[in-house]
Amino acid sequence: MSRSLGQAVRWAEQVLAEAGVESARTDALLLAGHLLGLSRGEVEARAVIGADEPAGYAELVAQRARRVPLQHLTGVAHFRYLSLAVGPGVFVPRPETEVVVQAVVDELRRRLAEGVHRPRVVDLGTGSGAIAASVAHEVPQARVHAVELSGSAHAWAAENLRGSRAELVRGDLRTAFPELAGRCDVVVSNPPYIPAGAVPREPEAREHDPALALYGGGEDGLELPRAAVASAVRLLRPGGYFVMEHAEVQAGAVARILTGAGFTGVTGHQDLTGRDRATAGRRPDAATDGRMSP
Repeated sequence: MSRSLGQAVRWAEQVLAEAGVESARTDALLLAGHLLGLSRGEVEARAVIGADEPAGYAELVAQRARRVPLQHLTGVAHFRYLSLAVGPGVFVPRPETEVVVQAVVDELRRRLAEGVHRPRVVDLGTGSGAIAASVAHEVPQARVHAVELSGSAHAWAAENLRGSRAELVRGDLRTAFPELAGRCDVVVSNPPYIPAGAVPREPEAREHDPALALYGGGEDGLELPRAAVASAVRLLRPGGYFVMEHAEVQAGAVARILTGAGFTGVTGHQDLTGRDRATAGRRPDAATDGRMSP
């Protein structure tokens, strides 16, 4: 028996809610919109006038109820001003990372206002390319470089960075871009940072995000974040800016790592829910640190 679009969406909302999906109504509408080529609002309008349920809708809803990420089913993750291609093998970008991008954009715009010509930014462990693509889009004057170790994630990043003029390489964030040592204005990283024993509660992350993008190494999960800090020291010019995402509970430890590495003005950044999710600092300039090269 066929259902109307409105009936199908109400059914899907109930199924997803029973499966523990917090955004059940939104996901039900977005899955229908994916099949119909419509926005969420357009789906709601079509439901009011009694349109039919799209073919394949029940199958998509069943997959989402099994906690397959919504973005894997639609193939798209919306991030700041971009729609990014995502799927199996790459970490799905989260809203908290948008705050990290804003810190980078603000710093680059400040440097442009001060007369810096084509400021250079490096994204360590770019994953889907969300940070690098957003920075390249929002600050087109910047020279953007990104590195990713995973072959599958690198492929997604290449698709998302196509046409952006950002440079993408496959490699290790520990050793990436030796030719840029001491020449970068901004370094940014959203490295893996989950401790080995802290398995994510959400099935979408636990079962579908690649382990390489989740676990930071060591009991505290900070092995790769420490490596990102060391690379930032290597890459940044005196006065250069570094910002890194981390778990809320790691804020104090990350601040100590940056301070120990010689960064000054170490400050935390909160996400939209008020949690401490990123920490930034500035590499001392030559006037304050005699070890820095001119």
